[in-house]
Amino acid sequence: MPQQEKPNRLDYRQAGVDIAAGNALVEAIKPLARSTARKGSSSALGGFGGLFDLKACGYHDPVLVAANDGVGTKLRVAIDSGRHDTVGIDLVAMSVNDLVVQGAEPLFFLDYFSCGRLDTDVAARVIAGIAEGCRQAGCALIGGETAEMPGMYDGEDYDLAGFSVGAVERRKVLPKRTVAAGDVLIGLRSSGPHSNGYSLIRKLAELSGLDFTDEAPFAPGMSLGAALLEPTRIYVKPILAALNEVRGIKGFAHITGGGFVENIPRILPADCAAQVDLACVEPHPVFGWLQRAGGIAEREMLTTFNCGIGMIAVVSARYADAAMLAFAAHGEEAVRLGELGARGETDAAVQFSGSLRLEAP
Repeated sequence: MPQQEKPNRLDYRQAGVDIAAGNALVEAIKPLARSTARKGSSSALGGFGGLFDLKACGYHDPVLVAANDGVGTKLRVAIDSGRHDTVGIDLVAMSVNDLVVQGAEPLFFLDYFSCGRLDTDVAARVIAGIAEGCRQAGCALIGGETAEMPGMYDGEDYDLAGFSVGAVERRKVLPKRTVAAGDVLIGLRSSGPHSNGYSLIRKLAELSGLDFTDEAPFAPGMSLGAALLEPTRIYVKPILAALNEVRGIKGFAHITGGGFVENIPRILPADCAAQVDLACVEPHPVFGWLQRAGGIAEREMLTTFNCGIGMIAVVSARYADAAMLAFAAHGEEAVRLGELGARGETDAAVQFSGSLRLEAP
């Protein structure tokens, strides 16, 4: 007997994956990728991998440095408030800022965008932010991946991951082995919480009865969602310029999750302690609101948030003034935070004096 034809014929689209939408997105973002082109990069998208010619960059004895990260639950704020234009900047920032603290110039970036149902408009807005972040960092967007995975994400939810590779001449790798007691700590201002602590931030907003469409208590005239989505500051170009202009810069700590307490020790030798005067820090108003809304102890603030300082440089005392001037000349608000001192066996790696000026918003 002839086999009966099955009445229910399925295709990939009926299963929740729209290949045509994915192809349309690739075409839409090709101009964005081209806008990030730099020496060594290929702006073509659609191949199996991105190409980069390291020789074209003029390095003599390069060391490659790689970093990857995401945006964390700051994405929840973007999704719930319908604001998708800046989280791409955050995605780039979290990787390239980790590269530059090792003295590396970010060369290229790749992204991973995953969702339950591909909304090409939302994805294009996110990737436009990624391209903007790449332009700010001077690196090329040479590829990425879009994954439509029905059943893995609810509704309009999506997730992001980013990957960046940079290079530095071997003799210029940071931190230098000469980091020692007497070196000066210089802080570079943040633009807000950057991309850290957002699970706590969202919890405090909920407990305060605030919706992301409500006015931000710390930013009159702005919605809470817009204020909390202020993108992470990208420090790449000012830091590379300062390293080129000023001798005596020995290292940088990127103040991300873990705050001052966990990130500063990552660049210190075992016999040094960072002595930080908190009175020198000028916290963004958001931190005053967070502290008061949650009754958060100062130590917890310093462990969870950047508290207004997104990057800390370790500089030889002799060159501290020159470094301050160089950072200012390249658009950074720099402040002397303290210095390195000797550390005993039982001493903490980061020692605080003074108190944070968490003024009421």
